[in-house]
Parts: sequence; structure tokens; C-alpha cells
Amino acid sequence: MESESAEVEKEQGRETLVPVEDYLAAGVHIGTQQKTQDMKQFIYRVRTDGLYVLDVQMTDERIKIAAKLLSRYDPSRIMVVSARQYGFYPASKFASIIGAKAVVGRFIPGTLTNPAYKGYIEPDVLVVTDPVGDSQAVKEAVGVGISIIALCDTNNTTSGVDVIIPTNNKGRKALAVIYWLLTRELSRERGIEFDAQSSDFESGI
Repeated sequence: MESESAEVEKEQGRETLVPVEDYLAAGVHIGTQQKTQDMKQFIYRVRTDGLYVLDVQMTDERIKIAAKLLSRYDPSRIMVVSARQYGFYPASKFASIIGAKAVVGRFIPGTLTNPAYKGYIEPDVLVVTDPVGDSQAVKEAVGVGISIIALCDTNNTTSGVDVIIPTNNKGRKALAVIYWLLTRELSRERGIEFDAQSSDFESGI
């Protein structure tokens, strides 16, 4: 772990929101054994076991960009979704702290497109935990012109996504760190006090 961190820091050397070791310890950089053309630019290297490794410097930069984008919106007009179980808690925690709307578990078709549905909502921006698991939400958001921020792994396609945050979007600790940092940076952008730790965002499942 230490050698990988030293390698990343030596090669890329930019200041990050948290030490590179923290990203690595949470497994944020660990991708899958599949690589899409969309995600090629975010891949740092491939391990001997065939797993693609994401560039945590790019993850870090995209978190900053996403936080700045989100700071332009009224919190009540932000929606975060997660069909992934490990994303339920951190996504809900993010929404609770910033005042956004969270939809975890199954995303009911028509939530963004059918005004007759009692759960209908018209957000200005959508944050998705995984473009695959959250494909219905992505499809509807694209259809009605809602901006999309997505946590994307090495095997994701990113059509319709406005801001890609390259990350392991399947791991419990990785998702906790990403949503914690998004919440922290968004709070800073708004001048709101924030003292939670990444462990506070981690699912207990």
C-alpha cells in the first residue's frame, strides 16, 4: 500500500483534498477487470491481477469540480440516487446534511418524467452512485435535461453524464469517502460548518 501511494505521489505530486494514502486505504482507486473507452482517460495503470487502477488525482479534481457545480443550486433542487446497497447510507447522509432529496433502492420509473406520479420531483441536478444500477434515473434525467454528476468505475459508460467522478463505486469504504468529501467540499463552498468524518458516512451493512 505504501509503495503504491509513494508511486502515485512521486509521479503526480499535486495537493489533494485528503492524503493519497486515504484514497488508497478506502480502495477508491480499485476498478474492475473491464475498461470502457469512456473511462480510459481516468485509468492510471493495470495491475498484474488484471484490475484497472483509477487515477486518484483525477478523482480528487472531479470532486472539487462537482462540489463547485452543486454549490450553484438550491440544495432542495439536488437529487441523489443509489440502487447499490453500499450507497444507500452515504447517499442518504449526503442528502440529509446538505438538504437534498435522496432516492435509494429501486428508482420508480416516472419519478422525473411523470407529473401524475405522487413521487414526482423536478430536480435541477442529479447525483448518481452508478450509471448502471441507476440507469433509469440517468435515462429520465437525460430526457428532461437535468444535469448529471456520476460516480463512475472503469467499466461504466458515461453517455449523458456531465461530470464524471472516477471511483470504485461498489466498495463500502470507497463510497463513504467520496460522499463524505462531496459533502465536505460543498459545505465549504457554502461557508457551512462541517465536522463529520468519512467513517460517519460508511454503511454498517
